[in-house]
Amino acid sequence: MKKPPSSEEIHDDPFAALVRVASDLRDPDGGCPWDREQNHQSVLENLIEEAYETVHAAEDLDESSPQSYDEFKEELGDLLFQVVFHAQMAAEKDRFDLYDVAQMVTQKLIRRHPHVYGQSDAADRDEALQNWEAIKREEKLQKKKETSLLSGIPRHLPALLKAYRMGRKASRYHFDWSKTANPETGTPALFDKIKEEFDELMAELPENPADFQNPPEGSENAALKDRATEELGDLLFMSAQLARHFEIDPEAALQNANRKFQTRFAAMEENFKARLDSGDYPLIEEWEEAWGKVKLGERKS
Repeated sequence: MKKPPSSEEIHDDPFAALVRVASDLRDPDGGCPWDREQNHQSVLENLIEEAYETVHAAEDLDESSPQSYDEFKEELGDLLFQVVFHAQMAAEKDRFDLYDVAQMVTQKLIRRHPHVYGQSDAADRDEALQNWEAIKREEKLQKKKETSLLSGIPRHLPALLKAYRMGRKASRYHFDWSKTANPETGTPALFDKIKEEFDELMAELPENPADFQNPPEGSENAALKDRATEELGDLLFMSAQLARHFEIDPEAALQNANRKFQTRFAAMEENFKARLDSGDYPLIEEWEEAWGKVKLGERKS
């Protein structure tokens, strides 16, 4: 049985106490069986999940609610422990520990903010970002890493957010869709591009969606589905760029739409509760009528 850090130890040096707990959990002698079995890859899902829960808590922050800040603090702690846990596993192999991680990120932040630490100036936010990108690129050259202007965007970002970040990064190097009106159409080039992508998608979609259900490999419908998938991807990518041009976070916008749909659907379920409980599912016309009533109720409130 291990002795946990005392209240005084946790208060005086919480980081050391947290590192000690991570070490205890991983200890072959008396540690946690589950924690001992983990490796860097097996707990990646936990890291992603904790990051999303932290984002959710940040979105729910309310200045009038101390509890919302307590919940945010708790989620930050859960996310921090994921970093500590990975550092502990690395330390067991004599690769690095948490203090090496902290040292590296501190040095990097100082190096990438010369306009803060007296080595250069940055007149505004854009110039600060340009400094950051230039220093990152120089670092990659020195390490002989990938030096594409788009490198550095995490591979595992949600696709919509990744599209947004790629477009934003490319725009810093002056590659972007024009915000000025096209003389022929009278609308900005970005709007024309979105309409073009939508039309190309519609041209690839069959009249009957059932044609896309498990089409045989090599069949005409399979090829059509592949082309439609590509065109839908192009449309979603351009939707992310539209959001970027108007400084709208597309991931947050889609999450909001998801929540709105879920709330409205739950309200409809409540209206049909007795029928749903008995397995009697409403017809589409009934769902649509109920959906209209829920929306009307929202507007009145």
